[in-house]
Amino acid sequence: MGRKRDTRNIKGDAAAGHRWALLLVDVINELEFDGAETLLPKARAMARRVAALKARAVKAGVPVIYVNDNFKQWRSDFRMLVDRCLHGGVRGEPIARLLAPGEDDYFVLKPLHSGFYTTTLDLLLRELGSQKLVVCGIATEGCVLFTASDAYMRGFELFVPRDGCASESASRHRNALDIMQKMLKADTRACARIKFSR
Repeated sequence: MGRKRDTRNIKGDAAAGHRWALLLVDVINELEFDGAETLLPKARAMARRVAALKARAVKAGVPVIYVNDNFKQWRSDFRMLVDRCLHGGVRGEPIARLLAPGEDDYFVLKPLHSGFYTTTLDLLLRELGSQKLVVCGIATEGCVLFTASDAYMRGFELFVPRDGCASESASRHRNALDIMQKMLKADTRACARIKFSR
């Protein structure tokens, strides 16, 4: 969880200089809200596909960035959130277990929907040399859409795998993907069809 070598300059990291980055939006999530029981089976299926995508990203040297809401827990941090999701008996535990962060993953906490709003995400991506972003997570019509929109306005090339994000509603999921494809020029090919080339 987090960076193992905090004293190293980010440009010295192995992942720096790769054109791709994988953003995992709100996948570390207690899922303790109204409607989450409907979302859970879709999120579990999504998490299995994203876990396989993440494994391929790590193998290819692509940086993985957890972009996670702090859920208004202002005295909390990402490690505490991961611990709550893994050991707190919450509904989102199966998702957190499938997508638990590794030692070399990055994380950015966000206060609202977009991963870019009042966070260091843009700076981190520029330092890493990222140009192509794969955005996965929860929920398609919410934080995934807002993060993708802000990424598009910053000039990043977008991939939002249609099976790499989840929503309570199948229609909202489809509509959000349609918006991202048409308005943000996002490639919505499935997770298995994403190829991390240099």
